[in-house]
Order: sequence, then structure tokens, then C-alpha cells
Amino acid sequence: MATLEIRDLHVSVETKEGAKPILRGVDLTINSGETHAVMGPNGSGKSTLASALMGHPKYEVTAGTVTLDGEDVLAMSVDERAQAGLFLAMQYPVEVPGVSVANFLRTAKTAICGEAPPLRAWGKEVKTAMGNLRIDGSFAERSVNEGFSGGEKKRHEILQLELFKPRFAILDETDSGLDIDALRVVADGVNRALENTDVGVLLITHYTRILRYIRPDFVHVFVDGRIAEEGGPELADRLEVEGYDRYLATAPTTT
Repeated sequence: MATLEIRDLHVSVETKEGAKPILRGVDLTINSGETHAVMGPNGSGKSTLASALMGHPKYEVTAGTVTLDGEDVLAMSVDERAQAGLFLAMQYPVEVPGVSVANFLRTAKTAICGEAPPLRAWGKEVKTAMGNLRIDGSFAERSVNEGFSGGEKKRHEILQLELFKPRFAILDETDSGLDIDALRVVADGVNRALENTDVGVLLITHYTRILRYIRPDFVHVFVDGRIAEEGGPELADRLEVEGYDRYLATAPTTT
């Protein structure tokens, strides 16, 4: 069993007015095979957590620790974090003109594993994963995310999840912009990864609709850069009814 442990994490972002604190002491532990949903209103720090965990240079960790099986994640470069088993499905996947999906996937798999996957077996694995996600075979020859619809971009992120088999997957608003059919396909992909590997999942979302398909073991409510409440799946059900107003009414005022 692997463990991703976040302790008293503080993160700031540089603005025109100077450094602005976003995360204000986050404690969170994720074990292999667990699904943790992080929910909260806009601006609460959910996506900042995802970016900080993966080493985005825009975000400065000012205090706290992040360890993966005792290893200091914050001391790792971005590629080292990926090789250690961290994966981020981005909220806004970037376009990479001139690089085909097929070349990107095999190059990334090689970088993560340290050696190229056997070509025939890899081709079969990619084809199967694409079929499961209802992705047409011609998709492999398109440039990464260039001209992709929102649903195609999110399916491509989950395709990577299924093929790269990370130890921990951070899914940053994977449900954003998806219609109901695409949401089910994406959720099915995440559930396959959970069933077929020991991946631990940190699922960041505003809404409960994706949690109808991906049932979390734990739910954490983010408000003002902190975890305001934690619970099981029943907490998400309560948020569906009550919303976030009661947390916002008691949140401290920040500048």
C-alpha cells in the first residue's frame, strides 16, 4: 500500500499586489485504492492544491510537507513526480500542435517507466483503452488537444490515466463541461482504473453529479484554503441539498 501524505500545506501565488496566500494549512492523507472527493465553492483552493502537488511553478509552497511513501515530493521536479507515480488530469488541458496523440502517449509512457513499452502489446492496449472510452481510432493521429471538444479533452485525460497506471491520480474538475453521456464514459474510465489497479484518487469537483458514478470513500469540503469538514459519501449527499452557504457564513474574512 502506498500513501500520499499532505501536512500543514500552505501555498501562495504571486499577483500584482504581491504574494497572495491560497492554501492555509491543508492536512490530507490518501492511501492506495481510496477515492477522496474535494468539494467547495469557487476560489476555495481546490485547483491550487492540484497544481501545487504537481509542482506548477506559479504556486509557491511556503510551509508544510508532501510525502509519497516517506519521500519528499516537494523536492522533486515535475517529471520526477510523474515517475514517482503522481498523475494530474488537468481542468484545462493544453494544446500541443504538431505532436500526435499516439506519439505523445508512447513518449510519456516511456518517460514514466524508463523504457519504451513493447510496440505490439502497447498498440493493443491503446486500442482497447480507446474503445472503452468510445474514442475513434483516427483520434490517435490528431495533434494533442488541438481542436478537441471539451468532452474529447477529458476523455484523453482519462485515456492517459488508464494507460499510465499511476499510483495516485489527481482529477481536477474532470466533470467540467461534460454532457451526461460523456460524464458516464469518463466516470466509467475512472472506475476501471480503480478496479484494475491500486490507484488512489483525489477527485476535485464543484458538484455532486460525478459522485453519482464515482462513489468516494471520503469527502473533504474546502473553504478559504482549508478543509472545513470531512466525512463519507453522505457528506456529498448533504451538500447536494444544503450547498456551501453555511460554510461561507462562518469562513474568516481574508484580504
